[in-house]
Amino acid sequence: MKAFDENYKLLDDMYQDEYYPDFLVDKVKGELQKVIDLLETGETDTEVIQEKLDEAVCAINDLQEKFDENDSEIETVARDCIGETVSYVLEWFGIPIDVEKAIRERDW
Repeated sequence: MKAFDENYKLLDDMYQDEYYPDFLVDKVKGELQKVIDLLETGETDTEVIQEKLDEAVCAINDLQEKFDENDSEIETVARDCIGETVSYVLEWFGIPIDVEKAIRERDW
C-alpha cells in the first residue's frame, strides 16, 4: 500500500483564490480524499476506482448550489484545479484512467 504524497496540496489554486469559500473547497477536498483513501488501501481495480470517482464528482456537482449561494461557482479555474488534482492523484498511484473519463460525471 502506498500513501498519498504528503507534500501535494489538494486544490491549492482554489484555496489561494478568495472567490472560492474555503469551507466549500474543503467539501470538494473531502470528496477527493475519499478517492485517495480508497487508493491508499491498495485498490487497483479501475472499475471500483471509477465508481468512487463518479461518486465524488456527483457529490461535487451537488455543491454547485452552495457555491452559487456564496457568490461563487465551479468555473474555469475550479474545473482546471479539480481536473489537475484528480490527474495527479491517479498518476501518483499509477492508475491508468484518463482524467476526462475520471471526471466524466461532472456537470460543471
